[in-house]
Amino acid sequence: MNPALPASDTARDAATLTAPDTALSIEGLSKRYAGGKLALDSVSLNVPRGAFFGLLGPNGAGKSTLINIMAGLVRKTSGRVRIWDRDLDRDERNARLAIGVVPQELNFDPFFTPREILSVQAGLYGVPRKERRTMELLEAVGLADQADSYARALSGGMKRRLLVAKAMVHRPPILILDEPTAGVDVELRQHLWSMIRALNDEGTTILLTTHYLEEAQELCDTIAIINHGQVVVCEPTRDLLARVDARCLVVTLRDPVDTVPERLAALGMERRDSRTLVLCYHARALTMDSILGALHDSGLSIEDMAIREADLEDVFLQLTRSGAAGPARA
Repeated sequence: MNPALPASDTARDAATLTAPDTALSIEGLSKRYAGGKLALDSVSLNVPRGAFFGLLGPNGAGKSTLINIMAGLVRKTSGRVRIWDRDLDRDERNARLAIGVVPQELNFDPFFTPREILSVQAGLYGVPRKERRTMELLEAVGLADQADSYARALSGGMKRRLLVAKAMVHRPPILILDEPTAGVDVELRQHLWSMIRALNDEGTTILLTTHYLEEAQELCDTIAIINHGQVVVCEPTRDLLARVDARCLVVTLRDPVDTVPERLAALGMERRDSRTLVLCYHARALTMDSILGALHDSGLSIEDMAIREADLEDVFLQLTRSGAAGPARA
């Protein structure tokens, strides 16, 4: 599968000349549904052109509402949204033309072929027949050989790749991926990310929502975390990871123990099983010298030790459980 989706030099040059510095600009966006539920509460975000931007949050946090507002499927209550420098209220048609959405659910007719699906989608966006690049897109996502097969006969991985091609028929500068790898196997996940990385390298701005936090940590240069309809943090990924200095020390013993020695217990070390002790600590509050000293004084025979650094999951849980960070400005 060729990971790079095609774009003509002319189209790419034209897009560069008119490209704004900010791909998405959201200011004070709120949405209250008819039943009274406040799904978004004064959300503000700025996504730079060319970014690989992660939008994370627990279920019900407001991520889907935000995406659906940009896609024109949900009407906002208040606030301002600019997509590729086009106001969603004043220039909705052109604002929506600037994005391609890859939904979590399969949204094409299973009795159409991939060729027909892309042709129909291009027609809906008003792409003239002579400018359509159906086979180029299918070749790019590795589906050229299945161009005339019924979509229902495609494997799950092929259907996911078809969704990406479908979102790109009108050459949008912004691609929104809503849980694109939910329920797919590891090999397919790697293929999809190879393709998406190539798009980002060519200048496409990517907005990703995912529950696979290791994906977001590896792929995204900036991450926003939303909870209860508010943005609690929006920072470069490296800065976000630096928020938590927690580490976990895992000690494997040669001989089993029934209890944690008193001095180690005082540090907070816990017994995972008869031969494994675990201590989660903050580097600023507890030094490795003091931990090693306590282990030595305990008289335990140690077979192995390993330290796990904090990752995005630790940050995510800290911010969404405690809400300690409070609303953040993008």
